[in-house]
Amino acid sequence: MRRALILALLAFATPVLADSNMPAAPLADVQLADARQEAAATALMETIRCLVCQGQSIADSNAELAGDMRSLIRQRIAAGERPEAIRAWLVRRYGAWVSYSPALTPVTWPLWIAPLAFLAIGVAVARTGLRRRRRR
Repeated sequence: MRRALILALLAFATPVLADSNMPAAPLADVQLADARQEAAATALMETIRCLVCQGQSIADSNAELAGDMRSLIRQRIAAGERPEAIRAWLVRRYGAWVSYSPALTPVTWPLWIAPLAFLAIGVAVARTGLRRRRRR
């Protein structure tokens, strides 16, 4: 009984211990003073996938890594770097998966062509089915 209680306490305490005590990155939740730069940063952050949450952009995520990435993007845009250059750097560092809008390359062709191929297959199947119905 005592062993089970200790294991249960450890199981519940583990998520609490997983949270770091590090302070948030300086620009993680602070907007840039220049509205145009902040708009550019926000637009970029909304198209970058959170590496921790995976279903959210870094603009929406509360993960510490997403905060670090938001801060990095704001710092680079404040320094005058273009959003496309920052995206390219992030893709080089984390892979094409980090971007919600991957570039058209031979590796990503199936992503762009597959919807059209499936649509063509669906139209062909529907057309064949309609022809069979007309013959009956």
